[in-house]
Amino acid sequence: MMQPEDDLSRLAGMAQRFAEARNWLSISGAVNEVFPSHFRVEGLSPFLRLDDCVLLEGAPGISYGQAIRIGRDGALVKSFESNAGVGLGSRVRHVGPIEVAPCLAWKGRVIDALARPIDDRGALMQGDARRRLESAPPKPMSRARIETPAPTGVRAIDAFTPLCKGQRVGVFAGSGVGKSTLLAMMSRSAAFDAVVICLVGERGREVRDFIDDALGPKASNAVTIVATGDESPMMRRMAPLTATAIAECFRDAGASVLLIMDSVTRYAHALREIALAAGEPPAANGFAPSVFADLPRLLERTGPGPAGAGAITAIYSVLVDGDDHNDPIADCIRGALDGHIVLDRGIAEQGRFPAIDVLKSVSRLADRVFRPGEREIVSAMRGLIAQYEDTKDLRLLGGYQPGADPALDCAVDAAPKLYRLLIQAPDAPVSADPIAELLPAIGAAVGASPAQALATNAGAL
Repeated sequence: MMQPEDDLSRLAGMAQRFAEARNWLSISGAVNEVFPSHFRVEGLSPFLRLDDCVLLEGAPGISYGQAIRIGRDGALVKSFESNAGVGLGSRVRHVGPIEVAPCLAWKGRVIDALARPIDDRGALMQGDARRRLESAPPKPMSRARIETPAPTGVRAIDAFTPLCKGQRVGVFAGSGVGKSTLLAMMSRSAAFDAVVICLVGERGREVRDFIDDALGPKASNAVTIVATGDESPMMRRMAPLTATAIAECFRDAGASVLLIMDSVTRYAHALREIALAAGEPPAANGFAPSVFADLPRLLERTGPGPAGAGAITAIYSVLVDGDDHNDPIADCIRGALDGHIVLDRGIAEQGRFPAIDVLKSVSRLADRVFRPGEREIVSAMRGLIAQYEDTKDLRLLGGYQPGADPALDCAVDAAPKLYRLLIQAPDAPVSADPIAELLPAIGAAVGASPAQALATNAGAL
């Protein structure tokens, strides 16, 4: 009589042989319709799930695609390559969900959206566990609380919109205002164990400049994921997912991670192209409804991890179309984040960089960073700048008379000094104590020590 142990051994052997057989057994279909942006495959619909990966066997070399719509009459597949060379009758083989196996050895490497190395430094070492690119964020009640400050070294940010580890913040600006330069300055912060940088839709020439010049020596601590503007919308969609999956792997290992994405707007543009190709109707500004559902799913994956794990501090650049900070994408992203830093074109035109508008920028977790008394100092500085800007037209028309309003006299004297102190070159030393560095501007404004200036302005404001 066969023993239970023999039954278990036989079943285990059958399972092993089945697993080995999967290496050569595959399910395939054929292309029966080709569109400029995608193609239709017959024979795969019963076996596909949305976002499953397929191998295009008829294309030159190795080319992959992804299912974006599944129907009884066939599945719509969009290729990761801009020109996949697919024709009628090309065979399409089912591969399954896209997975990566990150590890800390990826630091210092440059990869594409599918986690393939593009830095000519050989193959990537694979981690112990594979991770899907699209995963659920941590449960709300399992997340650790955000309490630890995360200084960036940028004086204007650390003084007016200070960040915490695990916070998610957006940098909102139009084109050519200095977003990428500011992100590079923030990436040099010493507060993080690892940095993950995602460049989506960037110019090809800027990638090398960003890594060699902007990051410099810090590039050895960063994993850079690149999907340039000439690549397909599928690659531009996958790059943020790959970057977030890598950051999640580092976070789960207990590391404090800085994730920088430039820019999430181009990720939204890629989502729009894919959604329209799948047949979704356009809604706000041509964006399909699924775009506004996919954005929060991506953003919510970052932040503090479960108790005992690390945290992902995420900085997303948001390219506002036509300098309209209330366009649908910018508005959707702003509502999902824990703060926003606004870059102003008028400030940039004056030669003040970083061109941060401190009056419009907000950090929702600033109270957890400020030490006793610092909130009042920053409020006084904001008040001086606000009064200076509000009276700009009056001063230009000659309606300002020194001595008539002592509070306005302080603002006129202090605000330009604050503006000069907030200027910080990309290669300048990081700011260790920004509020202490800005205090002399207030003291000089009222002819008193910084502490007396604080008390005077707090009372006047």
